[in-house]
Amino acid sequence: MKTLQFREAIQEAMSEEMRRDDTIYLMGEEVAEYNGAYKASKGMLDEFGAKRVIDTPISENGFTGIAIGSSMNGNRPIVEYMTFNFSLVAIDQIINNAAKMRQMSGGQFNIPIVFRGPTASAGQLAATHSQAFESWYANCPGLKVVVPSNPADAKGLLKSAIRDNDPVIFMESEQMYGDKGEVPEGEYLIPLGVGDIKRKGKDVTIVSFGKIIKEAYKAAEALAEEGIECEIIDLRTIRPMDEEMILESVKKTNRLVILEEAWPFGNIATEITYMVQNKAFDYLDAPIVKINTADTPAPYSPVLLEEWLPNSEDVIKAVKKVLYRD
Repeated sequence: MKTLQFREAIQEAMSEEMRRDDTIYLMGEEVAEYNGAYKASKGMLDEFGAKRVIDTPISENGFTGIAIGSSMNGNRPIVEYMTFNFSLVAIDQIINNAAKMRQMSGGQFNIPIVFRGPTASAGQLAATHSQAFESWYANCPGLKVVVPSNPADAKGLLKSAIRDNDPVIFMESEQMYGDKGEVPEGEYLIPLGVGDIKRKGKDVTIVSFGKIIKEAYKAAEALAEEGIECEIIDLRTIRPMDEEMILESVKKTNRLVILEEAWPFGNIATEITYMVQNKAFDYLDAPIVKINTADTPAPYSPVLLEEWLPNSEDVIKAVKKVLYRD
């Protein structure tokens, strides 16, 4: 094992795949000369040259369309958005072209493309730069959605995403790029659609993903001091989702809390809640509790932002609620 920053794990995954397959290239704003807005493509221009690490104009709709057309002609692009908030400019290309082309062409065209960049809040970036789009893209058939929470998962999942023959939305976090973690040496892949039990427990299941899962870890440590053992599932892939892992855990613990950094209406937690009550209702000893942001645009004020975001205290309250200890 070696220790890497999250950004280094992303860079390693892309570089290893580009060495393996010369149809893969990276394009986006500042990915080349500037080494990436978050230094996630550091050194790649020097190694692969300007034909495979391509700086684009500030025109997400344009370069996203170019990449999709390129993927229809035998290439495997990686498109980086400086933030997924900017992918809204290109959402017509992503939804109406990338996601639907395989069906609309009767299987003549696959779209092997990865759209990647940071999602959700990243401090005081205000309402238009602090949105979580996982549920938006997961809602669209034809797209796979991946949200890793640590460097090892990021590298293994990104390599699998790049090799996938369908479009993959790969979501990171500006606040995780500096996170350090152990990453396996040598070649390894993590299959899409497989969750991971990050902490085993018998009293309650907590399902989460992305950077907000850190609040579940903090809560689990505090609750363990009170004799409450939480089982924490990191979804890693939002679509396809590892439903079986969630169901098996709920059948063991009989209680479920879902932690997600997204608005409360119509999100991933809502989908999981329906799935569990539909397939494991008789195993539940308490209503499911889901924890989300406040139902407002993200505030700029640091005091309001702290209130807006879910935190470990919210998780502790939710766990005690499903255990009838509140």
